[in-house]
Amino acid sequence: MSVPNVAGMTNHFAHVVRGSGPGLLLAHGGGGGVEGNFGSILDDLARTHTVVGPDYPGSGATPRSSEPLDLDTVADELVSIAVDAGLERFAILGYSLGTGVAVRAATRHPDRVTGLILTAGFTKPDNRLLLAVDIWRELLGGDRKLLAKFLTFAATGEKHLNALSPSDLEAAIEGLAGFIPEGSPEHVGLVASVDTRAELAGISVPTLVIATTLDGLAPPAHSRELAAGIPGAELVEIESGHGIGVEARDEWLGVIQKFLSASVREGTN
Repeated sequence: MSVPNVAGMTNHFAHVVRGSGPGLLLAHGGGGGVEGNFGSILDDLARTHTVVGPDYPGSGATPRSSEPLDLDTVADELVSIAVDAGLERFAILGYSLGTGVAVRAATRHPDRVTGLILTAGFTKPDNRLLLAVDIWRELLGGDRKLLAKFLTFAATGEKHLNALSPSDLEAAIEGLAGFIPEGSPEHVGLVASVDTRAELAGISVPTLVIATTLDGLAPPAHSRELAAGIPGAELVEIESGHGIGVEARDEWLGVIQKFLSASVREGTN
């Protein structure tokens, strides 16, 4: 399908297709990207699955949108990319904002989605997250290094943050400042608009919710609400800040792989 209301584009979001086997679609976070959010586990996932990873407008090689992003449109586009990549049915691994995208994709395309893995997510931003989004949006217009400091402060788990040497901390901040995608204003606008509460009860596929217990952006209460709202959902809590791919990479990958192998009625590619 085309996406005419996203920057007038008629082509798919830029995306990677890796590996072989049952389908796994990735939905990344706001102000993130496939490489930034899933890069630490991508090779491992591709050993057992056909992994399709699209970048939202303004991330990776996808052109930035000239209009606000809409959750329905983003969810539909990700599903369309997976289908055009040869996946008839697939699980979705959503991270942060991507959990909202994943839930919406599952409710709009129940014939395609075989399971959900929702990491560090939320159903609707609370006041804490809305304040963070407002600060994020304002800092995007100015000093990117200051924004990187704010995101590091808000999102990094205390244990991991305090274990960094001064030089490692500075390098992490500089790296994040250089990574911030051009489409971040539209991404954070989409974060602020998400509300999937009413559709959770209608999800019937196996679902794993992964809470990041040291997360200052999406605290574990958000994940617990997701798990409580989805019938039969499994909740796993991992001691990590929002950056789970760095802070608790092995544990994150382990629970994902266990769920995919044991719980998801995987489709074929």
